[in-house]
Amino acid sequence: MSEAARTEGTTAETSAVVLLGEPARGLPALAVGPLRNAKHAYVGSDLGPDTAGRLGLPSAPPVWRLRQEAAAGSVVVIAADAAEPAAAALRSAGAAMIETVPSPGARLPEAALVMDRLRSPGGCPWDAVQTHDSLRQYLIEETYELLEAIESDDRDALLEELGDVLLQVLFHARVASERTADPFDIDDVAQSLVRKLVGRHPHVFGDGDGAVHDAASQQHRWEELKRQEKQRKSIVDGVALGQPAVALAAKLVQRADRAGVPAQLFPDDPLFAEVARRQRSGVDPEGALRAVARGFADDLRGAERAARVAGVDPHGMSQQQWRRFWSMPR
Repeated sequence: MSEAARTEGTTAETSAVVLLGEPARGLPALAVGPLRNAKHAYVGSDLGPDTAGRLGLPSAPPVWRLRQEAAAGSVVVIAADAAEPAAAALRSAGAAMIETVPSPGARLPEAALVMDRLRSPGGCPWDAVQTHDSLRQYLIEETYELLEAIESDDRDALLEELGDVLLQVLFHARVASERTADPFDIDDVAQSLVRKLVGRHPHVFGDGDGAVHDAASQQHRWEELKRQEKQRKSIVDGVALGQPAVALAAKLVQRADRAGVPAQLFPDDPLFAEVARRQRSGVDPEGALRAVARGFADDLRGAERAARVAGVDPHGMSQQQWRRFWSMPR
């Protein structure tokens, strides 16, 4: 993230003025530490009610009280302009200035803070009692809903479902931060991801060693670097054996082909053989089968609608009636 200007002394305990600009932009990453650890946090008078409500913070108190609180502990004021009275007063008391310029991910710190508040005392009772185990079903559900949005090419649904999947990441990271042994938080998750992306793209971030020129060679290089990094002893290591059967079979075929396993050693099963054939032809078998299944679901609904239009209850229709309404306009 490109963060601008004065950020001197921005430790977790430092009072700070956070400038969002106008219209209000997302919180800069450097503001997360001070906000989490501040004894008092406020919004300035120059931010609209929507921004104040989204942040869940009260309006700044009178200047004299603000100075008293800053003298006793860390205080954060979020404002649009450094000249806003509360911001100016806090700056005159020695607070650090944190500001940001538009960049990808500018609102991610705000999402992390909202999750932090929901999980903290005084937040949401339901959120407070969740565990990694209790959240598993929601991760699976949200992932499939995202997949459906992608397959439907539904822009609005894609936007919403990406947010729901992001929530799962934020939630699990927040739960992990409470571990008694080896805790980690969302910043550790992000740092781990950055290291992985940089380490597996040496042709982009490094000295050009192992340069690749197309997507296929990049995927092969990615797998090589991952194998070296994780010191895997088997080509099966790292394959999620709990994934749907067709996707699992396709992944095993991919790994086996790369390792030079003869096709004659593959399972003697017609369904597995068909998955292998599709995989080798460049077709995603899981996606292809899902497309067929979704089309079948649409046909079923269409025949049911046609039956209702004709005054027939679709529940309990005979095979002849199904054939009749299957080909009718819907």
